[in-house]
Amino acid sequence: MRKATSADGRALAELINYAGEGIPLWLWKKLAGPGMDPWALGAERQARRAEAGQVIVIDEGAGVMAAMTGYVIAAPEPITDDIPPILRVLQEMENTVVGSWYLNVLATYPRARGRGFGARLVRHAEAIASHLDLPAVSIIVADQNFGALRLYQRLGYREIDRREIVKEDWENPSTEWILIKKDIG
Repeated sequence: MRKATSADGRALAELINYAGEGIPLWLWKKLAGPGMDPWALGAERQARRAEAGQVIVIDEGAGVMAAMTGYVIAAPEPITDDIPPILRVLQEMENTVVGSWYLNVLATYPRARGRGFGARLVRHAEAIASHLDLPAVSIIVADQNFGALRLYQRLGYREIDRREIVKEDWENPSTEWILIKKDIG
């Protein structure tokens, strides 16, 4: 386990897109200028997050296999008109877990699943929250992400909220976001 570097940008973009159920690519396509590669935009954005020390990865010497990003939700974020409806419900849910460590991204490449990387990263998030004297870790998962839901349930997370997904032109089989939390304090 190590902090990500800017060289990990492309892998981080791919992993955040897995974790975000395709919403990151959907957003990068909207933000990319004419002729701009949305994946390049995503990789650049993730490289900046890595440079800021915000991303932890698991790399067994052959490149990034899994990644985690999280942060303290210190106060509710304002819900403004410039937040797209597809993201607004996610922000509303985050605002209900103020005071927790929010696990914003947790993803493992499909080829590396089943090797315990997700559980290692979740335990790392819990250790961070404990070190910061926070009472809980929280995360939002899509209802059709059965593997993630099984992982979190096995690790002691419980559902605290469920809301309908606003899809706009984003295509995904899920219909609800599920906010889950584990008290650690």
